[in-house]
Amino acid sequence: MTERKVVDAALPRGVSDFLPEQAARICRIEEKLLHTFDLWGFRRIIPPLLEFDDVMAVGVGEGLKGKTFRFDDRQTGRLLAVPPDITPQVARMVATRMRNQPLPHRLSYAGRVLRHAESGSGRSRELFQVGVELFGLDSPEADAEMAAMAVQALKELGFEQFSIDLGQVEFFRGIMAASGLPPEAQATLQSAVGRKDASAVAELLGEFTVSEASAREIAALPRLFGGREVLDEAARIVTNDRSRRALANLAEVVDILEWYGVSEYLTIDLGEIRGLNYHTGVTMEGFVTGGGAPVCGGGRYDTLAGVYGFDAPATGFAFNLLALLPLLEGRPDLEESARRDFLIFNRKDERRDALEIARFLREQGYSVARDIIRRDLESSLEYARKVGIRRVMVIGGDDLPDDQVRVLNVGDGHAVQVAKGDLLRGILPGNW
Repeated sequence: MTERKVVDAALPRGVSDFLPEQAARICRIEEKLLHTFDLWGFRRIIPPLLEFDDVMAVGVGEGLKGKTFRFDDRQTGRLLAVPPDITPQVARMVATRMRNQPLPHRLSYAGRVLRHAESGSGRSRELFQVGVELFGLDSPEADAEMAAMAVQALKELGFEQFSIDLGQVEFFRGIMAASGLPPEAQATLQSAVGRKDASAVAELLGEFTVSEASAREIAALPRLFGGREVLDEAARIVTNDRSRRALANLAEVVDILEWYGVSEYLTIDLGEIRGLNYHTGVTMEGFVTGGGAPVCGGGRYDTLAGVYGFDAPATGFAFNLLALLPLLEGRPDLEESARRDFLIFNRKDERRDALEIARFLREQGYSVARDIIRRDLESSLEYARKVGIRRVMVIGGDDLPDDQVRVLNVGDGHAVQVAKGDLLRGILPGNW
């Protein structure tokens, strides 16, 4: 017998195969998130997998332009892009395809995006995003709705220990504008504040001359993190009008979230400047206890639809499914989503009973596979055990009356016999 050569089927770095068990878990998480968004009145859209690069480049921030996958389009000769983020796609759709429809637009989506990752970083280049975008409402209530919905989604997934960190990018921008620092110093300061590095901030202040008020505001940035009291502390420190307006806006959002009853999950972080060049107001990130990376993030971006010719305020956020997946490992409802109900083991030569019973069970909502391969019962039970099928239904055999079937629980081997007539009339054992 000639031995066949094994094909080199290696994957590019940063992408993965998801086999049935993991794929089922991912789909279950996606299903739960989209169901929560449905309950809040959001409508599903499906953006394309490809965009023209020059169109996509209009909406993505500078940071994502360098992470975009591009290639030539043989049909048009133009450069194509695989989107690195879904939000700019939604903004383009709203601005061009939905501009004549009444506002607001509450839109939800689920999809994959690709981003170049630094060599050796170990980061996935493929992101599974499930998110929402709300266009047409410029109000603290819309921002609060995003945070409240994120809380509900995390609770629906079964998390109890998590936080939603709220920031306001205009607070930081106001402090920078009032300081008079040159752009390169502002960039260095932004990095230090993002790391909560108070010593680096102090060192930078020693290199430049700023007013006493600005020095006090800048020095406070790394420590303005905590509960509602952070807003009061910041109000005592800042003197510039732009930052004070940002604080008032964030305080109103927090007040509304108290009405939602989610205050226990909130953290204020005025030194959070993620997405500073992209967002225009309140920002948010979700963290689950025990996980390092954020599981969701977003915020207000009032100028994005405008770059596509349609001025509309907007806010939104997205979950990263691959960040959620390891945190949900072992959850019973998620593990059950990867399991199937029945494997039919037919000992008879004719197939009529097996096909009829399988069709009936599927009509009742059960998942049913037929073990078409001819093998012994033990082998079928072992197969069911390995692929996550709960029960094996045996049809026919010398030890079974012709009008009955036997159902074996794969986990513990417990068996029950059921009359085919009862089965086909919908009289099923209570533990099914």
